[in-house]
Amino acid sequence: MEITEKEKNEVLVKAKEYLKWEKSEVFRKEVEDAIAKNDFDDLYDRFYTALAFGTAGMRGVIGGGTNRINTYMVGRVTQGLSDYLLKNSDSPSVSIAYDSRHWSKEFALYAALVLSANGVRTYLYDTLHPVPMLSYCTRKLGTTAGIVITASHNPSKYNGYKVYWSDGGQVTPPHDIGITECVLSVKDENVKVMDEAEARNKGVLSSVPEEVDESYYNMVISSLRRPELVKKSPVKVAYTPLHGSGSVPLTTMLSRLGMEVAVVEEQKAPDGSFPTVKLPNPESAEAMQKVIALAKEIKADIVLGTDPDADRLGIAIPKTDAKDEYLLLTGNQIATLLADYLLVTEKEQGKAKDKPMLVKSLVTTDLVKKIAEKNGGECRDVLTGFKYIAEQIQMIDDNPGCGRHFLFGCEESYGFLTVPSVRDKDAVSSAVAAVEMMCHYKQEGITLQDRLDAIYAEYGYSTEVVFARDYEGAEGKAKMAKIMADMRSLKKGDVLVSRTIESMVDLKGENTGFPKADVIIIRFESGEKLVVRPSGTEPKIKYYLFLTEGEGGRKALEENKGKILEEFKAAL
Repeated sequence: MEITEKEKNEVLVKAKEYLKWEKSEVFRKEVEDAIAKNDFDDLYDRFYTALAFGTAGMRGVIGGGTNRINTYMVGRVTQGLSDYLLKNSDSPSVSIAYDSRHWSKEFALYAALVLSANGVRTYLYDTLHPVPMLSYCTRKLGTTAGIVITASHNPSKYNGYKVYWSDGGQVTPPHDIGITECVLSVKDENVKVMDEAEARNKGVLSSVPEEVDESYYNMVISSLRRPELVKKSPVKVAYTPLHGSGSVPLTTMLSRLGMEVAVVEEQKAPDGSFPTVKLPNPESAEAMQKVIALAKEIKADIVLGTDPDADRLGIAIPKTDAKDEYLLLTGNQIATLLADYLLVTEKEQGKAKDKPMLVKSLVTTDLVKKIAEKNGGECRDVLTGFKYIAEQIQMIDDNPGCGRHFLFGCEESYGFLTVPSVRDKDAVSSAVAAVEMMCHYKQEGITLQDRLDAIYAEYGYSTEVVFARDYEGAEGKAKMAKIMADMRSLKKGDVLVSRTIESMVDLKGENTGFPKADVIIIRFESGEKLVVRPSGTEPKIKYYLFLTEGEGGRKALEENKGKILEEFKAAL
């Protein structure tokens, strides 16, 4: 990209202003070096925009500049959050957690010191903790808000800043809008920071009490439907935390339940470089290679993997038709198995007096809804983002006579929730639930693959594929906007991917049943469904393709799936 003289001058002014306020010598040096080298390509990328605090918080590449995440940007966002809290609460408080990423601990402490300097009572974890435990902590301590420093499953060069509200869910309107407005109005000279020793001596900053962890562990274990079965079970578990924060909580609980757990040794210790994987994401088959190798060695009954902030859960199971081989389940298959197990178990035990409610994102398999309705439950679709699932749980809490209780929440992107005391996806408690499920079916003499096949036989086979197109930088943003605009110009009867459009719903329109969102849902006369949405956290457009068996049945769909996917990939 050709940078004009005007643009060079503009980024140079921004860079020099940034250097006045950045506290970290590491980030300052990166910018100073770029200025000394007259590297305007680098400077432009660092300063052509500023990381936005949006509905998913803030996420970006670690480094110096306003288009990077650093102490300067963390300070500005935290000052804005402080301003919002002080406007809306007489005695605000915040709990803070962080994962294993580079600079996570430093950013968490810096955020705590900005909050403390503003008189906001702050609780900071002494060690890394996963997203679900921060969500639980926020509710347990009754803090006004919560923060997690994490970039979830992104590559190691990223970090991020997630904000939670008092219900334990990520912020939603009006709070996310209000916080954003306050962040945008922050002036550099008004960002307050306090010394850590002073903050602790004054009692405005303290560590999260250890009993909060113990309370979380007890809550998860008490949520088991068949606790005695799990404690007596000979099931073997192979697990990888992928260098993240899930290791301690998950192994602690499984050990207390008497489970035999083997952890991938070279992926056990926290490490923000994620040296053994290209991407620390249990959705990735490559990321699960080492734990599957371990599973083969110990003949594990179930394989578990969690991402750095332990909100995503990957599962692999032994194949019934291939000795010593393991099947990596998709997020939709995990959701299907857990929904079925929880619903059928609750129905069999007959303990519930009201209707179980399941909540899923609109890009998650519709099989969950079919299972819920057949077993006396209700399933609600929400926008992508677990905060919308948290909203539905809160609605039940706010209406105790509504005749429903929360049972399960799920997203196709490996996000699951089986306990209402947490309000974000929870790989830790969901892993414990999955192990319980494994124990049950092993006692029944069937495998998880047997159960999944039985579900398909009962409800019809369906499969889903997600693919994405990346659009980096300023030019990428413009391309993404044009692609979405072109999609919105389509209508019923038009042809896309050599298929006639049967119906189209634009969630930016009116009366769709959803809040307005940059999402398009297209159904084709041939039976496929396509959902198109730009990612809320990454520079990419995601395409969700839903396929269900037709006249040829499951076999025909499995044979043609690859061909259909290639047709869509080639055309989009």
